[in-house]
Amino acid sequence: MPEWLNALPKAELHLHLEGSLEPELLFALAERNQIALPWADVETLRAAYAFNNLQEFLDLYYAGANVLRTEQDFYDLTWAYLQRCKAQNVIHVEPFFDPQTHTDRGIPFEVVLRGIQQALLDGEQQLGISHGLILSFLRHLPEEEAFKTLEQAMPFRDAFIGVGLDSSEKGFPPRLFERVFAKARSEGLHAVAHAGEEGPPEYIWEALDLLKIKRIDHGVRAIEDERLMQRIIDEQIPLTVCPLSNIKLCVFEHMGQHNILEMLERGVKVTVNSDDPAYFGGYVGENFAALHQHLGMTEAQAKRLAQNSLDARLV
Repeated sequence: MPEWLNALPKAELHLHLEGSLEPELLFALAERNQIALPWADVETLRAAYAFNNLQEFLDLYYAGANVLRTEQDFYDLTWAYLQRCKAQNVIHVEPFFDPQTHTDRGIPFEVVLRGIQQALLDGEQQLGISHGLILSFLRHLPEEEAFKTLEQAMPFRDAFIGVGLDSSEKGFPPRLFERVFAKARSEGLHAVAHAGEEGPPEYIWEALDLLKIKRIDHGVRAIEDERLMQRIIDEQIPLTVCPLSNIKLCVFEHMGQHNILEMLERGVKVTVNSDDPAYFGGYVGENFAALHQHLGMTEAQAKRLAQNSLDARLV
């Protein structure tokens, strides 16, 4: 990666902490917690990362998350991610965490949150990385389950800044979660949501109009709807785009097809993020480098993308 690219101050606005679980740490946590894994070694696990679509990835993602059991596990996960950020001059992060992935396994909400929160606080004090934590609802589960998660979170309200919506997009439109998002907003929480990755542009409309989100996570399919594009440009609604993720999950066949720079030049407030970097082949820096290598991203464009990420922070 060119040094000028690494040196740009950046924010990361679309990162799933569970998706930063590198194979080496996964095996270490499995040993610590005496959990048998279906993979013989780190290299076998890496080979399993050759998934073909979002659902295949999610199956692997949830299997990997099973090694996260204790407060220390969640601390170690988050701290390892923050160290990567420090090395790439990411100065602010707004990561997602998925409480339902863990509470459904019997891990108490507060165990998950305490580990993550302490690492984020240490990251601010020791690494100079500011943060805001986003609680995400799993859209393949019913809205009633999201309400339960929000209720569990309320005693820890000050620990996070917003709510999000992730997991399998196809067949789970944002409108299914209109009531729980309204409740979250009434509690003073910001709203963001995954939309327009595998799902159609209509999902972006729903996220904007029904969930009243502040940012669109992914959103690359907005380009299929000219009226939607104009709204996003006019209202300067940020898109948290994840280029390497889009290739790995076959949203685009190869990086040369990606539309992020086209949207940037049209005036969309696009940002560069890593999504689930342990699974998708790179952190924010590697995503920027891929755009430079495959799309000919210029230094001026990189600076605009980096500035967009800083401007699109919720806090």
